Amino acid sequence: MAKIAYILLCHKDPAGIIAQAERLTAAGDFIAIHFDARARREDYDRIREALATNPAVTFAARRVKCGWGEWSLVDATLQAVEAAVEAFPRATHFYMLSGDCMPVKTAEYAHSFLDATECDYIESFDFFASDWIKTGIKEERLVYRHYFNERTQKGWFYRSMEWQERLGLRRSVPHDLQMMIGSQWWCLRRRTIELVLAFCKARPDVMRFFSTTWIPDETFFQTLVRHLVPEVEIRARTLTFLMFTDYGMPVSFYNDHYDLLLAQDYLFARKISPDALELKDRLGRLYIKEGHRFAVSNEGRSLFHFLTGRGRVGRRFAPRFWETEASLGRNRTLLMVTCKKWHVAKRLVDRVRQVTNFPAVEYLFNEASTALPDLGGIQSTLEKRTRHRRALVRMLFDYWQSDVLVVCIDPANVDLMQDFYNDKAKVRLLEINCDFTDDYLIGHAKRVGLAADSTPREVIERLLPTIRYDVRFESDRIRDAGFAGFYQIKQSVSVDENTVPLAEFLDIPAAKAREIAATSYLFVD
Repeated sequence: MAKIAYILLCHKDPAGIIAQAERLTAAGDFIAIHFDARARREDYDRIREALATNPAVTFAARRVKCGWGEWSLVDATLQAVEAAVEAFPRATHFYMLSGDCMPVKTAEYAHSFLDATECDYIESFDFFASDWIKTGIKEERLVYRHYFNERTQKGWFYRSMEWQERLGLRRSVPHDLQMMIGSQWWCLRRRTIELVLAFCKARPDVMRFFSTTWIPDETFFQTLVRHLVPEVEIRARTLTFLMFTDYGMPVSFYNDHYDLLLAQDYLFARKISPDALELKDRLGRLYIKEGHRFAVSNEGRSLFHFLTGRGRVGRRFAPRFWETEASLGRNRTLLMVTCKKWHVAKRLVDRVRQVTNFPAVEYLFNEASTALPDLGGIQSTLEKRTRHRRALVRMLFDYWQSDVLVVCIDPANVDLMQDFYNDKAKVRLLEINCDFTDDYLIGHAKRVGLAADSTPREVIERLLPTIRYDVRFESDRIRDAGFAGFYQIKQSVSVDENTVPLAEFLDIPAAKAREIAATSYLFVD
């Protein structure tokens, strides 16, 4: 009878990971956990302590700092796989999971399903001939070496490719491999896993090649399994149910999706919303049941595309996905920075990004030119960004796979701040209080169209008190709003005085906050 060793890659929610491990092992299966080395050590220690007495749980021998699209994700997977192979000699299958996956069938059903056919389940399509990659770079993923992360080091990522192209540094794929691509959510037999691990040791040239490709978790196992296993023993599909919206973002499942998920021809589903506590509880209890019968209709994808398709052409049969994504998520923290001197806020946010590695965006609701990733069109205009602001910010959290996001908001946008404060997420606000010289205020009046170079000096002088009052009034409105988690730093005080509110706002050690507060050019006009 099949025994499954689950390979769990995760980076947050220690309570959820503990519950997931206890649920999956309660039915006689195993789990090997890799917890991202970027995550908090105390969270990892909490997981290890809670599961220490469970013999069906093991941990990767080495924790890897993971980054989306990087080799580190494959490295982390291999670490967990090696731990599982050694710890669980009775495991017959190895199944890739993430922290937001949940079973949609019973363990009894899963074991019978895997026993029925002697094969591996992994999406594996020809890299060059298939249309699996819908947008973005394709062959460039392979033929150039990637040392920078496209999401966190976009400029260097594309600059590096450009330089390699100019210098003629294109490379060939390993001559004896047919490059394949597919979803990273696979289920492989023990024999296949052992062949892959042996290949990794025997072919350091292939390991070096993949280690500098882009998004290798979609090509590494997919290519090696096709190379090592006869085609008749491979089913080019995943056993994890996941869907994407017509804007290319993963669909999240909520409490009322229970019956839909059980009806799909899959063993697991991804992504289960962090807020879907009832759904998680029902699916967790389902996994250990015996004798449960499933009526598989498998209509999930076609139903979803039918409904959203009607919405897209104007027949409002169903809401757009961004109209249903009403919350950023309870476990997420939105840090809003506001300052009338936009360049000061931008400098602060840039330093925060450098020192903390938090993802951050500048005045996304005020400047159309603000650099944003391609989110399927929702980011294309200021009007769209503002109208679908919660959905936009939620998508940015998802894009960077982060629970913390820093954004700049103009102090005049108090209603926008209030809307985010009404969300279920944790929200904090930092106001940067600057000194305003007459010259700066005159320049501001010209920038916003209140004055021009030809405006008489006496008119400008009459205008200055009004502009100064307007700036002060915006600051007063923010304070009068009574926002919880409101902090201020000031140009007129010392670095030490600014360190305390910065540390509390960012929830970082005082030493790092002081490094940011001490930025010499922060308040320079």
